[in-house]
Amino acid sequence: MNKVVTGVISAMSGAVLGAGFTGKVAYRKTKDLDEKAERYLTLFRMMDKWVEIKQGGKNLSLYFQKREYTRIAIYGMSRAGKTLYNELEGTGITVAYGIDKSAETMYADVDILGLDDSLEPVDAVVVTAVTYFQEIKKDISEKVHCPVISLEDILYEV
Repeated sequence: MNKVVTGVISAMSGAVLGAGFTGKVAYRKTKDLDEKAERYLTLFRMMDKWVEIKQGGKNLSLYFQKREYTRIAIYGMSRAGKTLYNELEGTGITVAYGIDKSAETMYADVDILGLDDSLEPVDAVVVTAVTYFQEIKKDISEKVHCPVISLEDILYEV
């Protein structure tokens, strides 16, 4: 009888521990998916605003010209960073370099540096990774002595 009770208790304990572990893994996956969905929604809204600006006949170079920023750097050289670089071509605003945590594996028409590299002086740094803007701004501000601006803020000021 003791062996049966011990067996049942062991089986139930195993089931409870297994269910708890499975629930914890599922929670982490759900949390990761929620964070990713939020990032993509933020990117979608930002790009939607950008399309609205373009349809209104405006260019983001207006923002930089108004503030007399003629030489900038772009932080975040994936889709939004490359799009910003392309938009500023031929406008009199020079993109001196890009900055990205994956600099060594990226390709663009401009040099891409990492935060550990020596960053030349520029008039401003534009951060296209808007979801992480505050953390990135803190890190960049330790390296450069110029305004660090969110692309999202630029879009709502043009």
